[in-house]
Amino acid sequence: MGTPVRPGPLPLQLPHQEVNSTREQPIFTTRAHVFQIDPTTKKNWVPASKQAVTVSYFYDVTRNSYRIISVDGAKVIINSTITPNMTFTKTSQKFGQWADSRANTVFGLGFSSEQQLTKFAEKFQEVKEAAKLARDKSQDKIETSSNHSQASSVNGTDDEKASHASPADIHLKSENNKLKIALTQSAANVKKWEIELQTLRESNARLTTALQESAASVEQWRRQCCICRDENDRLRNKLDKLEEQSSVINREKEKNFQLKRRIEELESELREKETELKDLRKQSEIIPQLMSECEYVSEKLEAAERDNQNLEDKVLSLRSDIEESKYRQRHLKVELKSFLEVLDGKIDDLHDFRRGLSKLGTDN
Repeated sequence: MGTPVRPGPLPLQLPHQEVNSTREQPIFTTRAHVFQIDPTTKKNWVPASKQAVTVSYFYDVTRNSYRIISVDGAKVIINSTITPNMTFTKTSQKFGQWADSRANTVFGLGFSSEQQLTKFAEKFQEVKEAAKLARDKSQDKIETSSNHSQASSVNGTDDEKASHASPADIHLKSENNKLKIALTQSAANVKKWEIELQTLRESNARLTTALQESAASVEQWRRQCCICRDENDRLRNKLDKLEEQSSVINREKEKNFQLKRRIEELESELREKETELKDLRKQSEIIPQLMSECEYVSEKLEAAERDNQNLEDKVLSLRSDIEESKYRQRHLKVELKSFLEVLDGKIDDLHDFRRGLSKLGTDN
């Protein structure tokens, strides 16, 4: 899951703590969304800016201190002095937070990338170490000056009494002075340890608060995760239904495609049948003409048959005449024979023509 939108801090009005450009200089600058913990619930975040603003580390040369400052328009929304007890915690890939006991709040920053968050956290650790070194140096100076003043006071008193004391008293006083110095150092160490103990307690308290806030955040994230999981299941079910509908639609499209192809095939067959019908109609228009020609040929055949019958009758009569006038018409025999041969060929041609007409009539 990505980084959720977190609420941020209420703007801090600092009329008497403006940035002094002569003694404070920015040493690191980035842009982020600023948030602050809700002072009432100590769980929710409240946004301090509607959009990403500039967040800078400032170093005060005079005080040898570091501050994180962010200004949105005329409002100072972050003014946090960094101390060695502070801890910057990464709560997600793009969000980090730290507690400020002086401001009595917890600041949160949302970055646009994990790299920006890493750079800011590294700079926070660097500045924290620098603040710790500055504090240690300051405490060392205070302890050195205190020990020096106490030793001077003790030595002055002893010098005044040395002229009136015996060697044994001087030795006891020397041992006493050593014990006093050791006691003073022990007291200073105790004070230092008390300060460190107090620092550890404050750090422990802040860590406890941060842990509680983190636990609350985890619980909130867990609820949001459950909501997201339910939403994911609902969307997955909806997606399954849509996929089923899509498969049904695809099947219907396939059926429609097949029906369309079948219609196209039927239309093609219909066009072929129409073409055949036109051809048959044209042929039907020719049939009456063929029938009339057939009737004409039949009439001619009948006439030829009649002529043939007449010719046969004539041939018979001529044969009888020939037999009777054989002796008188010898010179005509050759011509008659050739005539008969020609006549026989004609008759055969007529018979063949008749058979052809009969066959044609039968085929039609």
